[in-house]
Amino acid sequence: MTTTPTNVLASVDLGSNSFRLQVCENNNGQLKVIDSFKQMVRFAAGLDEHKNLDEASQERALDCLAKFGERLRGFRPEQVRVVATNTFRVAKNIAQFLPKAEAALGFPIEIIAGREEARLIYTGVVHTLPPNGDKMLVIDIGGGSTEFVIGSDLQPLATESLPLGCVTYSLRFFQNKITAKDFQAAISAARNEIQRISKLMKRTGWDFAIGTSGSAKSIRDLIAAELPQEADITYKGMRYLADRIIEAGSVKKAKFESLKPERVEVFAGGLAVMMAAFEELDLTKMTVTEAALRDGVFYDLIGRGLNEDMRDQTTAEFQNRYHVSLNQAKRVAETAQAFMDSLCHAKNVTVQDLAQWQQYLGWAGRLHEIGLDIAHTGYHKHSAYILENADMPGFSRKEQTILAQLVIGHRGDMKKMADIVGSSEMLWYAVLSLRLAALFCRARLPLDLPPQTQLRADETGKGFILRISQNWLEQHPLIAAALDYESAQWQKIDMPFNVHAPIGLENGKKVV
Repeated sequence: MTTTPTNVLASVDLGSNSFRLQVCENNNGQLKVIDSFKQMVRFAAGLDEHKNLDEASQERALDCLAKFGERLRGFRPEQVRVVATNTFRVAKNIAQFLPKAEAALGFPIEIIAGREEARLIYTGVVHTLPPNGDKMLVIDIGGGSTEFVIGSDLQPLATESLPLGCVTYSLRFFQNKITAKDFQAAISAARNEIQRISKLMKRTGWDFAIGTSGSAKSIRDLIAAELPQEADITYKGMRYLADRIIEAGSVKKAKFESLKPERVEVFAGGLAVMMAAFEELDLTKMTVTEAALRDGVFYDLIGRGLNEDMRDQTTAEFQNRYHVSLNQAKRVAETAQAFMDSLCHAKNVTVQDLAQWQQYLGWAGRLHEIGLDIAHTGYHKHSAYILENADMPGFSRKEQTILAQLVIGHRGDMKKMADIVGSSEMLWYAVLSLRLAALFCRARLPLDLPPQTQLRADETGKGFILRISQNWLEQHPLIAAALDYESAQWQKIDMPFNVHAPIGLENGKKVV
């Protein structure tokens, strides 16, 4: 198969209303769009009262993803990033759907948290506007959630995500003939949600407001068409549109000639949410940008390639916030990576897979002790809880889960790990590597493992062998005892872990 040039990147945005694929050429950080696809999947419309996705919505999504997958043939994993938003976050049966979706697309799907979505949206906006030092409020009304961000530099000052969307609000309030009472009910419900963040936003402050994505662009275009004197989104303009819809009884009957057909069904919900934001945040006008989540995904992807990975910045910020010993964290991370490298040396592990798991171990090693800031007893549980549930800019939900799994497993009883890890061979390797790293670095001092130390899978493929100098272990009785305990722990789950001298050596001497 012909491979795509390395400077060509692709982003896939799996929203609650539409799925988007965009392909760009990266010319020294300048992006040139060379291809794009968009399909109105209405994914959020498939959620039933129990928040399960119905079969029809899943079929629509898989059909779209198969088309995207065809376009992405020839792309390498590092050239593509796929992010999924609110409906993927809230659907109860998403775990059953996700493997089918990834198979259709051909690439892994990252379900990102609301605040991470907000950060990526802001990243896209801030890279496409000329910097002037002013603080901007960015509002992005999606199909199932609305993101609010304030900032002026590359890193935002405040990021929030609320469960307000053009699809969900249209389904909730505007299924039948639209009345003034319906519109006010939708605006009041949205204001009630926005009240949760309005004080923080107003305290942070902003100099101008900017809207992104479909709802904002549709509102702006309709206001411009109906009221040419209004160049931006204003409350007066939105009130005019709402009154037209109420008078007609529906968006369709209002006959807005400039409204795209695919926006008709969801326009009223988006308009009500935007009006609520204006009322609650005391906005007077809003400009609109073409930049959106997909642009932020591109710039984040470029940053990873330039070793400016947001995940590394987040890791450093967490270390500072939770008063981590940097020397110890670095020691454990690097030792774990060394064990992982040794363990995968004789296995058929691709360079890409090994590099990815080395990243996970690096982050997990640097963050495994953040729970000590809460309590020493069971600190690994506190660490894992934070990693699983905190807002971690740059990390997907899946990545946070992997870090939490590694950290919860780096010490203690192994019986609990069988259900957590399951059948993932690489995850088992990483758990063992981190456990051994924490064990060997327990003295919190510089560590030099003896020459010829090796970690390997045994002949059965179900267990592990650590080869290390017996003389060295005799000089480190605490570590030797800990390794005996470790062996007993792995035996509990029928994955033998044994310690032997290096091949050809016994008690540190060559066997003749």
